[in-house]
Amino acid sequence: MDLRGFISRCEEIGELKRITAEVDWNLEISHISKLNEEKGGPALLFENVKGYSSPVLTGAFGTPPRLSIAMGMKANSMCELARQWMKMTIKEVIPAREVTSGPVLENVEDVDSVNLDKFPVPKFYPLDGGRYIGTAVSLIVRDPESGDVNIGTYRMQMLDSARCGVQILPGKRGERILKKYKKMGKKMPAAAVIGGDPLLFMAGAAMIAGASEYDVVGSIRGVPAEYFISDFTGLPIPAAAEIVLEGEIDPENFQPEGPFGEYTGYYTDELGKVIKKPCLEVKRVLHRNNAILWATSVGRPVTDIHMLLSFTRTATLWTDLEQMRIPGIKSVYIPPEAAGRFWAIASVEQRYPGHANQVANAIISTTTGSYGIKGVIVVDDDIDADDIGRVLWALSVRYDPMRGTELIKRGRSTPLDPALDPNSNKLITSRILMDATIPYEWENKPKEIALDKDVLARVQARWKEYGFEE
Repeated sequence: MDLRGFISRCEEIGELKRITAEVDWNLEISHISKLNEEKGGPALLFENVKGYSSPVLTGAFGTPPRLSIAMGMKANSMCELARQWMKMTIKEVIPAREVTSGPVLENVEDVDSVNLDKFPVPKFYPLDGGRYIGTAVSLIVRDPESGDVNIGTYRMQMLDSARCGVQILPGKRGERILKKYKKMGKKMPAAAVIGGDPLLFMAGAAMIAGASEYDVVGSIRGVPAEYFISDFTGLPIPAAAEIVLEGEIDPENFQPEGPFGEYTGYYTDELGKVIKKPCLEVKRVLHRNNAILWATSVGRPVTDIHMLLSFTRTATLWTDLEQMRIPGIKSVYIPPEAAGRFWAIASVEQRYPGHANQVANAIISTTTGSYGIKGVIVVDDDIDADDIGRVLWALSVRYDPMRGTELIKRGRSTPLDPALDPNSNKLITSRILMDATIPYEWENKPKEIALDKDVLARVQARWKEYGFEE
């Protein structure tokens, strides 16, 4: 699947709307997108951007049906999608396949003709530092020591017609790789990919340890992902991408980048300051004819980026726990309303004393849970992790704060968390583990109200007879 195939499938099921009225890249696209997302609307394809001939796509992942299209699966809930991802990624890996060409090579512009102004790059919010070409973007780099390829998702501000600021946060794998190039006294070859298989962007946003994002795509899709090796950067480029910006990042040349309205719903402490970030010097541009610029408006939850973060982190957390061989886990969920990052919920069938606490501690020990999560809630298996109403019920009638609470003083945070002290480095957060289960070892457990099974079956059989809809 490429981005155009994804758009076609969304349109077939009524999950995409084409906007043919003229719209301005300056704030108007983002404001339309944000209002549409808050109403639970479809993905939007802006086909008439003022001053440009190519379109902009927003809201790609705004609903579970659109996420399921991207994955090539059928599911009605985030938990079910995450379960399917987990099952596919722990099976035999389907390696990616190298090809010699692809649609993205329809236009190849070298350093003398690079001009990022040709793309309808939006400005999203009034206090943003500029126009952001990379909000749904994957940055491809290669570790110079191991040779492993990393595909990360880092926001990218268009600084001018040939340079982009790249927010590679401290501690991220991209930063660790960049430091290796700095030690070697070399620039880091890089390729920013916009568009292509939506699943590749999802894999890049997921926290997957020790696996190629291309191979993850193939394993889930059931067929090998296709890439070609760039004769310019030597990096593997997705053959069906819409736009690729190839160039170098000089570890000695950081440039002012930001501020930007982040997924937390706040600006970070960049506001009113000059903060320098890595800079991608674009030396070559590849793009399809009438290239689609894929963007996301970010901002206050819930947007499509929160749906993406919720899904990918739920899926990778579930995979991590499955590989830890902890028994009894029925479902896992990181809600989009929690910005897709900060809270995790697990449903567990308790099999021994302390089982629920083990699950809570395991969550913050995983690759996914060790970064950014500051709260874990564990509930019994009669409650699905994504049934927020029932989770709140468990916190009300099964959770005792003194018995069920553990506080962790130091955990890895994201510097984008606005709840942390702005005068700190914002790299450490505290955590709370909340056991909202009925203790396994209690002999006299509370007796829950239950419907009579025979009467329930009889009522369900006569439901339409009562005048109710199915």
